[in-house]
Amino acid sequence: MPVVSKKSSARAPRRRVEPELIFGDLWEFDPAPESADPKLRASYGLFIGGKFVAPQSGRTFTSINPGTGQPLAEIALAGSAEVDAAYRAATKAFSPWARLPGAERGKYLYRIARILQDRAREFAVAETLDGGKPIKESRDFDVPMAAAHFFYHAGWADKLAYVFPGATPQPHGVVGQVIPWNFPLLMLAWKIAPALATGNTVVLKPAETTSITALKFAEVLQEAGLPAGVVNIVTGAGETGAAVVNHPAAAKVAFTGSTEVGKRIMRSTAGTGKKLTLELGGKAANIVFEDAPLDQAVEGIVNGIFFNQGHVCCAGSRLLVQESIAAGVLQRLRHRVQVLRVGNPMDKNTDIGAINSREQLDRITALVKAGVAEGAEMFQPPIALPRQGYYFRPTLFSGVEQSHRIAREEIFGPVLSILTFRTVAEAVEKANNTAYGLSAGVWTEKGSRILKLSTELKAGVIWANTFNKFDPTSPFGGYKESGFGREGGKQGLADYVKLT
Repeated sequence: MPVVSKKSSARAPRRRVEPELIFGDLWEFDPAPESADPKLRASYGLFIGGKFVAPQSGRTFTSINPGTGQPLAEIALAGSAEVDAAYRAATKAFSPWARLPGAERGKYLYRIARILQDRAREFAVAETLDGGKPIKESRDFDVPMAAAHFFYHAGWADKLAYVFPGATPQPHGVVGQVIPWNFPLLMLAWKIAPALATGNTVVLKPAETTSITALKFAEVLQEAGLPAGVVNIVTGAGETGAAVVNHPAAAKVAFTGSTEVGKRIMRSTAGTGKKLTLELGGKAANIVFEDAPLDQAVEGIVNGIFFNQGHVCCAGSRLLVQESIAAGVLQRLRHRVQVLRVGNPMDKNTDIGAINSREQLDRITALVKAGVAEGAEMFQPPIALPRQGYYFRPTLFSGVEQSHRIAREEIFGPVLSILTFRTVAEAVEKANNTAYGLSAGVWTEKGSRILKLSTELKAGVIWANTFNKFDPTSPFGGYKESGFGREGGKQGLADYVKLT
């Protein structure tokens, strides 16, 4: 209980406490490591025809824990022969699976969702060890949202006629899918759940740096009793992905990843008749007007760029702030990033975990150096980083110009570029002045302004007074160099059927 002095009844003048003094004397939290067993194998084979098989070449590659830089498991490397075997298995399974009543297909999806829920902590730990994201994000977002997508699409499996009134939806056939390393399990769910609900079969390739949860998911498929060949998982790097995309048995290709690779896929599939959907890069504008609730906006800004270390294609990596409040917002952000905890991804107190790979860390470092060289003002809190693993401090750049590389290129890391504007028209012009068009955020108390900007911003997803909110019922996708097609919602189902 505080001691109150009674020497004088006169009230002492109130002393203004500077934020720097508050944040300069922080409490240290004891480590809170997650202790659940991820049940990892020392090595993983390819999942083809309902079984784990070794590649004919015997070649493997090592999956690295980015939090420590140490090996986690040996992963089989699929060549063209293994990809061909996966497509043969998927082709054989297609007709029986497509003829299965939708209600029966839905039962398998429900089983998969429930098993993911039952093994949620195990999958969360595996996702964090393999990818580097904080355990609280894997535990509270990635795994529950993956299960939610299977639940959602299970419900549509026997109701497809209501999605497309007046038409008869038919599956395409075998779908080749390639997913990225930033949300390995969630991207798998985004791809596989609608494909299975609509009667397609799948050949999927996860990213080479984050293959473990996809292969653990194959165990879930076995436990759920999914018919052999309906889902096949082949692992490897770029050559394996190219073999999946270019295989003649693929009736549709779905890809999430970089714009550069997306362009190559478009060129390679042109004229083949394959259905194609692409979800590519982004350089989202997060726009804050002077009437916005600033404390709420600052939290949204932090979530928009530092969630998953900035490894998010729709990250709010460009902050556009109205000039009259720019100084105050910057001051708040500087105070806020000083209390972000960077470190061991397995610690439940960690806010920013490990960068996914050494290659990605080098790219982030190079772009940050370019920002400094081009004249932007950089701020990084004095946070001690772990000696082992791949880590980067949360970084703010003010004084950024539209021509700067950090304002134009996707950094895919915990780096925020801050620009200013005066009018609504200027905000829209700057927000749209990018090759990308995946997402945007608007912070204002005026509903009319939100509605106006929702029609003028060239982005597939626009959040109002929030950021990074996802739901299986809501479609996600972009414009321009952010790709085309939608995932989630009824719109996402449309990309997995042909209408007759």
